[in-house]
Amino acid sequence: MDTMRERFATVATDLLDRDPRTALVLADIGAAKLTEAAAAHPERVLNVGIREQLLIGVTAGLALTGMRPIAHTFASFLIERPFEQVKLDLGHQGVGAVLVSALGSYDWPAGGRTHMAPGDVALLDTLPDWTVHVPGHPDEAETLLRHAVADGDRNVYVRLSEHQNSAARPIEPGRFLTLRRGEAGTVVAVGPMLDAVLAATEGLDVTVLYATSVRPFDAAALRAAGSIDVVLVEPYLAGTSTGEVNRALAEVPHRVLGLGVPREEHRHYGSMEEHLRAYGLDAAGLRQQIVSFLLPRG
Repeated sequence: MDTMRERFATVATDLLDRDPRTALVLADIGAAKLTEAAAAHPERVLNVGIREQLLIGVTAGLALTGMRPIAHTFASFLIERPFEQVKLDLGHQGVGAVLVSALGSYDWPAGGRTHMAPGDVALLDTLPDWTVHVPGHPDEAETLLRHAVADGDRNVYVRLSEHQNSAARPIEPGRFLTLRRGEAGTVVAVGPMLDAVLAATEGLDVTVLYATSVRPFDAAALRAAGSIDVVLVEPYLAGTSTGEVNRALAEVPHRVLGLGVPREEHRHYGSMEEHLRAYGLDAAGLRQQIVSFLLPRG
């Protein structure tokens, strides 16, 4: 199975071939996988080098000319480092682009803290009108990327990861997918957290919703689940979407537990799997927390 990053290169190349309005802006990261696209479309594939603020500025400039630009680099360099440009060059100027990240919260521990961005979605939440997709499989990444580029002139963030589920699901952009139904509560698995959530909830009387689009948040699907106790399992900062749950269930008394990457830095290298285990985001850690919250002993 290919990775989400590999699928991105394939899809981006195809989009450049098919749509003269599509442009791609790089900051060295991923450029080696897009050499053929750059040779075929030198006027629409721009590599600005390791200049992330310029990456967003050029992307916004292309959008101002009527192009549908895609900007791509690691999440920490795409959202966190050039955040002022994201806020002003895109949002304040009222133009839209597609930002496609790689890595994420814990994908490459050997890269250190500079290559980890658990706060990226929470940071975008400080800005209005962003669509955020978090695929859990390369096939889902392709579906969401193609939808993002075709999504008018909206600002869209597609969060790719080395962490991925074993199988793709029949997702629909903007909607949660119901995979199990139960009475004791609802667990919302975001993107690559699905496999661990399914293993953690095996045999439990809970509803499992699968979310690959988190902004806008599918409040209707959550309300339709009928639960007043909700566990969110996100592959980024813990609690990022608890406010969305509270708004969705504002008319009823409810409880929400937000699981994800803690604010405290895990100061070890190791592997992605070791980081997930340290955060309690592996199947065993999730089961313990879900059972404790939804099924306390009487």
